[in-house]
Amino acid sequence: MARIILKCPYLKGGEKTAAHLSNLVKYIATRDGVEKMESVHKLWHSTKKQQAVIAQILREFPDTKDLFEYEDYCENPNRGNASEFISIALEQSLDQISGREKYLDYIANRPRVEKLDSHGLFTAGDAPLVLSQVAEEVSSHTGNVWTPIISLRREDAGKFGFENAAAWKALLSSKAMELAESLKIHPDHLKWYAAFHNESHHPHVHMVCYSTDPREGYLTKQGIRKMKSSLANEIFRQELIPLYGEKTQRRDELKEQAAEAMTDLIRQMKGGVLVSKRMEQLLTHLAERLQTVSGKKQYGYLKADLKNVVDEIVDELAKDSRIAEAYRLWWEVRGRIESIYTETPSEPPPLSRCEDFKPIRNRIIQEALNLGSGVMTFEEPVSVETALPDADDDAPSMEAAPENIPAEPEDASELPSAPSSTSEGKSSASWWTEEYKLARQYLHGDEDADIPQDFEQAFDLFLLEAENDNPLALYDLGRMTADGLGCNADADAAYGWYEKALAVFHAAEEEKPWKYTEYRIGKMVAAGLGTEQDYLQAADWLTLSANEKYKYAQYSLGGLYYHGKGVEQNHETAFALYTRSADQSFPYASFELGKMLRDGIGCAKNQSEADRRFREAFLGFTSLEEKGHDDKLQYRLGWMLLNGVGTEKDEIKAKEYFEKAATVGNPFACYQLAKLILAEKAALPQEVEKALGYLRQAVEAENPYASYFLGKLYEKGQHVPKNISEAVRLYILSAEQDNDFAAYRLGKLYLGGECILKDVEAAIRWLTFAADRKNPFAEYALGVLYLKGEDVPKNVPKALEYLKRSAAQGNQFAQYRLGKVYLIGEDVPRDIPAALQFLTAAAEQGNQYAQYTLGKLYLMGKVVPRDKESAVRWFTLSAAQGNIYAQFFLDHIDSFKVPSVLLAGTRLLHHMSRVFADNAPPLKPPGQRTDRKLLRRLREKKQAQGHARDDHEQTMSL
Repeated sequence: MARIILKCPYLKGGEKTAAHLSNLVKYIATRDGVEKMESVHKLWHSTKKQQAVIAQILREFPDTKDLFEYEDYCENPNRGNASEFISIALEQSLDQISGREKYLDYIANRPRVEKLDSHGLFTAGDAPLVLSQVAEEVSSHTGNVWTPIISLRREDAGKFGFENAAAWKALLSSKAMELAESLKIHPDHLKWYAAFHNESHHPHVHMVCYSTDPREGYLTKQGIRKMKSSLANEIFRQELIPLYGEKTQRRDELKEQAAEAMTDLIRQMKGGVLVSKRMEQLLTHLAERLQTVSGKKQYGYLKADLKNVVDEIVDELAKDSRIAEAYRLWWEVRGRIESIYTETPSEPPPLSRCEDFKPIRNRIIQEALNLGSGVMTFEEPVSVETALPDADDDAPSMEAAPENIPAEPEDASELPSAPSSTSEGKSSASWWTEEYKLARQYLHGDEDADIPQDFEQAFDLFLLEAENDNPLALYDLGRMTADGLGCNADADAAYGWYEKALAVFHAAEEEKPWKYTEYRIGKMVAAGLGTEQDYLQAADWLTLSANEKYKYAQYSLGGLYYHGKGVEQNHETAFALYTRSADQSFPYASFELGKMLRDGIGCAKNQSEADRRFREAFLGFTSLEEKGHDDKLQYRLGWMLLNGVGTEKDEIKAKEYFEKAATVGNPFACYQLAKLILAEKAALPQEVEKALGYLRQAVEAENPYASYFLGKLYEKGQHVPKNISEAVRLYILSAEQDNDFAAYRLGKLYLGGECILKDVEAAIRWLTFAADRKNPFAEYALGVLYLKGEDVPKNVPKALEYLKRSAAQGNQFAQYRLGKVYLIGEDVPRDIPAALQFLTAAAEQGNQYAQYTLGKLYLMGKVVPRDKESAVRWFTLSAAQGNIYAQFFLDHIDSFKVPSVLLAGTRLLHHMSRVFADNAPPLKPPGQRTDRKLLRRLREKKQAQGHARDDHEQTMSL
């Protein structure tokens, strides 16, 4: 490790020492220098006389043990190293045995000094120096004169370019302001001179520094450290950069639990219990004393005797083996950096005197205040208060299943009664020709007829039918062209095919009204196929067909009423229409009825009836798929088998259906199949690659769930290299397709500022986007933001609105937060009934913190009647989820009267785990400057952590 040594003795001013100093300077300056030949004798073992001189030097000047030359001598005690050490030790102690003038003369003219003129003395600027004048100036100065000595190892001097006086002159000139600051000298008053001595092993620089104002200047250990830090940062800049990178990596490892020893200790502290009778006594005593204290109750503002009590509590904490070992490891990391600045890294002070752990002091004071005032405390990790939940939102819910356009009748027997003829004299039933049916067999494949799936053949056959203006063939050509099946995907060409099909349907309807053509026209207008999308017009067409009891039209019109598109939303009407369609054995309608009956939408909840309708739908879909092998039906069946809806769960069979649908590019099947493959722990690399291919295919087909899922893979680096920018792109793509979970994820990313640059405005925009679509997690996130008022202006009414919206959707996080808000009564009037209602709702969903809070409320019996049985019940449920505080109460349920005092030590232990996790060794990286505004903010932060403005204890402790 590169190192710099700096000694900074000084010579007192006054008449008594003037002559003495003058002689010293002249002696040193006139000493002859000669380049000596290396002698073999230098390698011999040091003589007894040299050993005696060295022992005497070490007794009289113990600081010389820190010299590089002494290190060399200890490593190899030969005559050469002994001579080098004796010479440099005496030289660096001349300030104690000679006078200023002689000292100055010595450093200017001693052997191996690099002379810039007739001597080696230099200072800032280009004006020549006259040695005698400088010596007279220094010796006549009545104030203190400091004589810093800066030494490097030869290899470091060569490596970093400090082997000549010019480099040192440039360095010291650039650092003059910082040297003045360290010496407490006004920059305009600083005078300094230096000379570079190019020693064989350890080149060094002698300096002379003083202030033109004799009353000014003093140097403390802290000042020496600061001076050395400034020089080291400049000299070793290139070496410090990777060192600080290593330090930063160490800090990150601690936070990411990669440093096993520290991580394990932090984990032990987080999940441990600390019971200390002495700490309980001290906390109780402090709580009583603080009741009589006026003014700010922060460490920096307390009187000395109360500070001592707080410090004693900190040191009592430090006796815990987990904290003691963590502190030792923490100081070890710090020492690696500190060794750059000091010859001997400092020993760790008591924990109560370590600056980086000052936050624990105010935490102790807050605990004591809570004890004294009987404040209800909430023991929970910081993450519960600050982090946003990561919902289990990968799989679309049942409501998110694709709203497929129902399959059209597959054979003539299912066609409704047709009008007698068209304008061309043909029956409309002739649209369902043998040629058309053959084309559909090639489109889907028909195992019974031994016809393989062949998109090109199907496309060609549909083209032949299109020449006869068959609207069914024209419609299928539009679908194939849109999806790129048997041809290149072409949206404009697809629109053209749809437009021709719609024109034929209109012509047939004008010739003679028919419920089938009315239905087909209504569906195409609703979807915007071959025409502008118009739900109002679509509703009119579908109503005409539904009034003729056409089950497909009844189903589609029910969907418009359900969603309120083109008609006023009416779930009861939707339910009635679905029922009429389902009663005619239409499985899509049965499926929708199952959902409505399950959730009680448009009807009373009825799970058994819902299950019946789901089974009905599954059997109907199975029958339709066997006839037509439609990919949308295959996806539906796979989805129902995967989720156990209308049938028993069967993941293997579900996967088979998804594979069939995925082969023809069904984006939903591609998505679900990819998820199933990637969920397999033993999936082979080629299978993973295949799954990723399916996902990308679904993304290209604009499946919002696939975009979202692939985005999460890129965000977390699972199965693909971690790529946050790609994750954000996919989330945006998904959100723009109305996926509220993707919008919520974007809001979290922009708000957290960990993976991407923090952007509160973008976070609010995406969270609002998701909340407007009733995403309960986004509503919760916005509620927390407006309640805390850190990233956005605090707005309690708006916060409560969002939290209540989220809680109403069953979000346990929102319910717990509302319970706390009404229980504490800071932002809103205290409302115990409301608090209990929300806490109970969250607890019944398994929220361990709500369970713990209820247990504590019932145990303490302050805001609700004491109920030990209920307390034990809630504590047991919470402890079963690993809540250490709940387990603590269960273990001590009968052993105390004031639980808060007994629990305080454990809370402080857990807070210490956060202090360790958040603190790296506190040294700054090189080259950082702090402006005045930042300094002011830092001062305010230090005061908040316990430093009064005039609190100089850190200076005194040095």
